[in-house]
Amino acid sequence: QVQLVESGGGLVQPGGSLRLSCVASRSILNSDMAWYRQAPGKQRDFIADITSTGITNYADFVKGRFTISRDDVKNMVYLQMNNLKPEDTAVYYCAAPIFGSWGQGTQVTVSS
Repeated sequence: QVQLVESGGGLVQPGGSLRLSCVASRSILNSDMAWYRQAPGKQRDFIADITSTGITNYADFVKGRFTISRDDVKNMVYLQMNNLKPEDTAVYYCAAPIFGSWGQGTQVTVSS
């Protein structure tokens, strides 16, 4: 089991950027990691994942705008979000699928 804690959410104007961080309570070396999001009244959607070897995969709606990365020394996973749109408003969750673990989420609101 691993505990995950996200941070970095907030209010940003359309076209702005945010960087989300996720810290794990133990080593995530050799573990695939992922980001998801859930808007009010909607299902939780996959955003991106990154394998233990650094291979990344993105949902079509974030390609070219979001970048997932990891720092295994710090047990951290990041989500750089650029050119944010109002429809990106959601709670963003970090996940460690191999452990079945989710963070508590961090709110991102894109509004002028």
